[in-house]
This record gives sequence, structure tokens and C-alpha cells, in this order.
Amino acid sequence: MENHQDKKPLSIDVNFSCQRCCQPLRLHQTLNNITKETFQDLISRNRDSSSSEDKTTGIRIDDDNPSGSNDGPKSDSHVIYKTIHSFRNKKLNDCDYSLINPVTDSNNGSLPSTLVTSTLLSGFDQSSNTHSKSSKDLKLQIQLFDILSDQSDIDHPLCEECADFVIEQMDKQLMILEQECNEFSEYKKKIEQDISSITTDEEVNNLQARLKELYQTQSDLIVELKDLNEQQQSLDKQLKQSKNELKQSEIATERYFQEYNALKFNYFQCEEEYRTLENKIRDAKEYFARLKRTSVFNLTFCIWHTGPFGTINGFRLGRLPNIQVEWQEINAAWGQCALLLVSLAKKLGFTFQRYKIVPYGNFSFIESLDDKSKQLPLYTAGGIKYYFHQKFDQAMVAFLDCLQEFYDEIRLQDRNFKLPYEMHSKGEIYEKTNNVRYSIKISINTEENWTKALKFMLTNLKWALAWVTTKHDN
Repeated sequence: MENHQDKKPLSIDVNFSCQRCCQPLRLHQTLNNITKETFQDLISRNRDSSSSEDKTTGIRIDDDNPSGSNDGPKSDSHVIYKTIHSFRNKKLNDCDYSLINPVTDSNNGSLPSTLVTSTLLSGFDQSSNTHSKSSKDLKLQIQLFDILSDQSDIDHPLCEECADFVIEQMDKQLMILEQECNEFSEYKKKIEQDISSITTDEEVNNLQARLKELYQTQSDLIVELKDLNEQQQSLDKQLKQSKNELKQSEIATERYFQEYNALKFNYFQCEEEYRTLENKIRDAKEYFARLKRTSVFNLTFCIWHTGPFGTINGFRLGRLPNIQVEWQEINAAWGQCALLLVSLAKKLGFTFQRYKIVPYGNFSFIESLDDKSKQLPLYTAGGIKYYFHQKFDQAMVAFLDCLQEFYDEIRLQDRNFKLPYEMHSKGEIYEKTNNVRYSIKISINTEENWTKALKFMLTNLKWALAWVTTKHDN
């Protein structure tokens, strides 16, 4: 356990990073065994390439300030200066090594190549005397990478993957350049052949004339192109104006359609209301026409029959031995008859001469105009004594006399009108079919004959009602 704890972990010194991907690098062992002669040979080659291509990259190592003044900073370590071309692809802001610091001479320029060489060699000797071997190797490696970077557009060092990628890109560029070189060579050969084919002055003159024509054509085309450009600018201006007008037109059209839709919606609403009003008017007209055709008297007074009885508004008028109608119903029927005859007389503006009918429901009566104190009741309480009610009989006879008087008034207006049954002043109704006279009095009469007389009287009253409705009902 103690031996295991005494073991130290294996460490690898990493002093450089890839100048393209910034990954840490471990250099090959051969770079640690660079001799002084090898390094001097590399410096000589770099000097020759710098003098031929006019590069601005310099490397120098100084021990002290070259001017000998106390203004500049002093350091025991060597300082390396490097200027990097602006057209290099990789920015070294994040990947530069820390031992490289910018230093310039007193004239703000790069040192001559001879001075750089001597400085590097002196640095080589000095570093071997003052520093350890590892520090010397590190400085030599830095100087070596600077020399490699100066000889190309690529900064060093590079990792294996980045180096392969750079080589691949350079191969592609080389292929493109070779292809362009071949094309230029072929074009050069073609030109030489064309020149060699021209053997006479006449052909040269023709070609010169042709060239002059082409120049003239070029000038004309340039002028035409200028005109076309001006036309294009004018057309672009017109197009822009047309687009603005189109936009305004679209806005106006959209506003128009909005107004149109609003008006159309209002129109549909008005049309719907109009149709609704038309339907209401049509229904009102139909209802009004139906009302005009409808008689108020016919609706108010319905005269019909139920078996042997005549009825008015559902009230039976008369009695039979086997059908004893209540006297209240008979009195109500007489009240309806009195009201109907009075209403018909008012409709014609007619006034009875001998009697005045007073409709009063179940207690209607008739007054004599000759003797106003005399009232004839159109109602009775019934019982055995009703056979001796002379006033009730007189009232029925007076009502029949008023009906006859009203019939005479109708005859004055319409001579063709006739009632189905003749009436006499003595209270009798004559049936022509059987040639029989029926008395409207109840005393000294049978219930069957009295009931028939009342039925015939209601029939005549219905005919008078129909005539008034036809002739005078508006």
C-alpha cells in the first residue's frame, strides 16, 4: 500500500495548441532533439524566402532593450516577436501561445534578417547557458513554428486532423489552378494558331476594320444600353406609381365592397321587413274583406231550428206537451227577438207607428203609442194561469203587428221581396202549403199550433234580417 501511494501519476506536458481548432497538442519527440546546425539551416531558408517575396514577418529574440535606455521594459527571458498576415484564415486571439510578445526596435520596424539570425543563434547559445534543457527546447520549438508560419499562409502548429483538412483543401485548390492553367494554355495555343493563320496585310486590315466595327457596335450598344437603363428607370418609376395607384384602388375597392355589403345587408333587412309588412297587409285585407262580407246581425242573431222549435241564439221559442221548455228560456228568446227587430228598424231608420218595443232581456215589453200607460210584457211566469194572461197574448200580437209594419216598409223599398208566411193583424200566420192559419196567442190554443206559429214568425224575422244584411249592411 505504501509503495502504491508513493507512485506519482504520469503527467504529460502540453505547451502548444492547434492554431485552427484550439485543441491541446503533444509534440513528437523528434522536435525535442533539434540541433543548432538544423535550426541555422531553417533560419537561412526563411531569410531567402523573405527577401524574395517581400514578407513582413520577422522574428527576434532580445536579452535587453536594444537602445540601451532605461525606458523600455527589461526581462531575463527571451522575447519573440511575430507579425501575422491579415489574410490568414484563423484568428489567434484565443489560441496564441503565451510566450509570444510583440517587440519593435527603436525605428518601429522589423529587424533585418541577418540581425534576426544572429539574435536567434545568440538566443540559442544564451538559452543553453542560462536555462534548463526543457526551456531551451520549448523556445526552439516556438521559433521553429514561427518559421513554418512565415513560410505559408497557415499558422502552426496544427493537429493531425486539421493538417489533413488543410492538405485536402490545398489539393482541391491545386486541382482548380491546374485546370485553369490548362485552359489558359489551350487558349494561348488557339491565339497562336489564329495569329499564325494571318499571313497577309489584307486579312490584317479586314480584322482591324472588323475590330473597329465591333468597337462602334459596342459604343452603339452602350448608348442603347444607357437609353434602355433610362427607360427602365422611367418604367420602374411608372411601375412604382402604378403600384401605388393599384394599392389605393384596392383600398378604395375594399371600402366600396364594405359599404356595398353594409347596404346589401340593410337592403335584405328592409326587404324582409317589407315582405313581412306585405304579408300583414294581405292578411289584414283578407280579414277586412271577410269582415265586410260578414254581417253583424248574422253574427249577433243566429236564427235556426232544433226539431219542431225555432231558435234564436240557441234559445227555443215554444212548448210541447212532451217537451216542456222552461219559461225563462222562452222569455230570453222573446227578448232576443225584440232586440233584433228594434235593431233592424234603426238600421233602416224606421219608426213604428202604433207600438214601441223595449228590449230588456228576459223582461222585454211593448208600449202602446196610443196609451203610453199600457205596457204589454213579452214574458210570463208560466203555470196553470198562463192560459189567462191576456197581456202576454196582446204583447205577442203587438210584436207580430210591428213585424208586419216593418215588412210593409221593406216592400216600399223592394217590391219583389216577399215573406214566406203571411201575417195578419189578429195575430195569425198563414201557411200556404197546407192552407192553415196558426194563432200566435197561447190562450185558447194548443201548444203544437202555438209552437208552429212562433217558428213561422222566426222564419219571417230571419228573412227580414237577410234582406237588411244584403241591401243595407256595409
